Amino acid sequence: MQKIIIIIGVILALAVGVLTHNNFRQTAQKQIEATSKITFQVYMRGVTYTGNQLPVRSGEKTFISIRNVPYTDLDIIDVKAEKRKTSLPVFNKPTTVDDAAQAYLYDVLVTLADNAKITKDGAVVGGNKIKTGLPVALEGKDYKFNGVVSDLKIMQTENRELNEAINNINDVQ
Repeated sequence: MQKIIIIIGVILALAVGVLTHNNFRQTAQKQIEATSKITFQVYMRGVTYTGNQLPVRSGEKTFISIRNVPYTDLDIIDVKAEKRKTSLPVFNKPTTVDDAAQAYLYDVLVTLADNAKITKDGAVVGGNKIKTGLPVALEGKDYKFNGVVSDLKIMQTENRELNEAINNINDVQ
């Protein structure tokens, strides 16, 4: 009985190998269509900071963790930070002003750049598909902030057909 199970296992393994070799079954390596530079934005809502200037600055590097898994250092392209706002009625016209009750609370938008593998499902970095809503953590020598991916832009690749597909739908996800 054991010999029959072993023989069936070997036959199945050979069948999978033949199907993979004849392109009936794609391996992970064959799904990658191109490698491209991407930029993506991380939105961090409600960052509490009492210092004069946020420690996240453009032109520097930050270490990124994707879904609590450490990845690598990435270049910070741009940082936009705004204090929390509140709406006040002034002469029956709503006006937004800084919220004095939350003086040290910021909403921060950080733009990062990386090289990604482009697949049919979108951009992949560190083994994770980068999509809107993906939780990430940015960490420097004196900060660690949590946020979510809010935008993704794929730059031009060396694959002409893929570039046309990206330009036509303008949202590869």
